[in-house]
Amino acid sequence: MSKSDWDALPYGGDLYGEIYIAEHGRIQAAAPESPGLFPGLAAACVASAAAGWLSDHYHFPVILLGLLIGLSLNFISGDERTQRGLDFAGRTCLRLGIVALGLQVTFRQIAVLGPATFICLLLVMSLTIAAAWAGAKLSGLSSWTGILAGGATAICGASAALAIYGIIGRERLGQAQFALTLVGISLASAAAMSTYPVLAHELGLNDHQAGFLMGASIHDVAQAIGGGYAFSDVAGSNATIVKLSRVALLAPVVALIGLFAPAGNDQPPQWWRRLALPWFILAFVGVVAVNSLVSVPQALTGGSLVVSKGLLLVAVTATAMRTQLDLLLKAGWRGFVPVTVSTATSLAATLTCVTFVIR
Repeated sequence: MSKSDWDALPYGGDLYGEIYIAEHGRIQAAAPESPGLFPGLAAACVASAAAGWLSDHYHFPVILLGLLIGLSLNFISGDERTQRGLDFAGRTCLRLGIVALGLQVTFRQIAVLGPATFICLLLVMSLTIAAAWAGAKLSGLSSWTGILAGGATAICGASAALAIYGIIGRERLGQAQFALTLVGISLASAAAMSTYPVLAHELGLNDHQAGFLMGASIHDVAQAIGGGYAFSDVAGSNATIVKLSRVALLAPVVALIGLFAPAGNDQPPQWWRRLALPWFILAFVGVVAVNSLVSVPQALTGGSLVVSKGLLLVAVTATAMRTQLDLLLKAGWRGFVPVTVSTATSLAATLTCVTFVIR
């Protein structure tokens, strides 16, 4: 066997192939694996858990705490690994939370109100949305800002704001203004829960009138019911029925907003296609229908409320994390005008109904 001339062989001394790879450009950087949903979703959940703990211990509105904590952690969204999870939390958790909220409502609750009370409720909601729209225009904000603030004030606070924002979209309304609206809604609802029961006592309202006042004018579901029970047990029961009737009207309000906010394209769809509801609103209506036809166990109803509030809290926190603080500061005081005007209008319209119609 002849002795091999290793120097004459191509790359004969390149035991590990470094020279060959370097010369032929075979070095390829391994593609980094996608982190998936976990980093962003975990960050939103941990921040939401912190908001829940602070709310339980210091009795502060949990949605507002979620917003503030999310805004303080908005630098997290600068890491690309968190963006998919934050988007999932802000969209999917929101939609699932809206669906779970349907187990709190039945069509029988609306029927119990009676025609006069129900008409008063529709009147209050309509004036509230119109006032928010006018407030937005007077303060130089877009019409969509007024619709968002008015719908949130008229229906069920942050839950409605999240659902309506899903229809309006980021293209029409920036996340900074959306975050400002959520802050305003949370503050106004907390203030209303604290002051409206005292106002009802001072005005000498009876239980039925006080229940309508709390249920028709306080934004958040839990705070509206809490305000009613702060007056009396009977008022609390009435406030619950009135407030959940407002929640049940979420679907038609979203459908009407969808009619005026079609998807952007060259050929806008026909009006009946614009009325098509997103899947989570249809699911919400379906859950309400099932809850109306079938006797759902109290444990399941209570559990669904906890799940719904938790999912919505995660969605709010994730949205705050994606908000640019410079845009938030740039909006200034004007961003709170629609919520302030709609809150004042809601109270005034409700007191008018209580004085002349509700007995």
